[in-house]
Amino acid sequence: MWSYTLRRVLATIPTLLAVITVCYLLLHATPGGPFDGERKVSAAVLANLQAKYHLDEPLWQQYLHYLNSLLHGDLGASFRYADWSVNELVANALPVSFTVGGVSLLISIVIGVALGTIAALRQNSAADYFVMFISNIGSAFPSFVIGPVLILIFALWLKWLPAGGWDDFSLRYMVLPMALLTFINVSTIGRVMRGSLIEVLHSNFIRTARAKGLPMRIVVLRHAMKPALLPVVSVIGPMAISAITAAIVTETVFSLPGLGKLIVNGAGNRDYTLVLGLVVLVTLVAVLLNLLVDLSYALLDPKIRYE
Repeated sequence: MWSYTLRRVLATIPTLLAVITVCYLLLHATPGGPFDGERKVSAAVLANLQAKYHLDEPLWQQYLHYLNSLLHGDLGASFRYADWSVNELVANALPVSFTVGGVSLLISIVIGVALGTIAALRQNSAADYFVMFISNIGSAFPSFVIGPVLILIFALWLKWLPAGGWDDFSLRYMVLPMALLTFINVSTIGRVMRGSLIEVLHSNFIRTARAKGLPMRIVVLRHAMKPALLPVVSVIGPMAISAITAAIVTETVFSLPGLGKLIVNGAGNRDYTLVLGLVVLVTLVAVLLNLLVDLSYALLDPKIRYE
């Protein structure tokens, strides 16, 4: 297990380097620059700005400067946020996205697994139809449609919650964003859990356990739950990664100062260092989550070994 983990960690180095290189070249290939805007600066000021950020040097030298900064843990200085480094911007935005996305994902796992289990055990019942109805709605309607509907109902009509904004991790401002992400994630987890558990319950070892007279509760919790969770674990990793993409829509709809807002602003402002810093962060999170998913397989299925 430890040797496998070490190999996976070492394999992230070329992966991360390839992602940074491709993103770096694509950003510099796009038209415009970080200092192109409505307010034009003089040629002397523009030259000083380019010299400050090494933009007057050849592209390969700029790339080496950036890699050297990364090796020292420095994501660089933002081109458009004066007196702010990318490290500081990410440090301020990451807790917001991590809290909203992480808490909603944990809630989604609990609710999704519970609903999927109930639907599988009561197949073709009202509970099963309800779970599939929720799953179909969450899959058919995108987040930028469900989000405004939640605002319309709970903020404008009922006036229970604020329509958006942020107040230092106040729960009132996090309920609607977390409800949106939870609803979308539950629709996927519940559907996957239902199908997986139904398949496992028709396996030969489950028939044997029931033939021995074991209660259905023991059969499900001790014998069927672990193998049924394998497909759920498989989707949790990509789902956690896609939460960053969903944050772009969610944080835009609810005006949250998280990573989604930084991604949108960085891309629109041609803020190379900010976009690259977020790419590095997302890549590291993706690799870490995929590793955790692979390691969890060995805990759920004793036949899987990584030695």
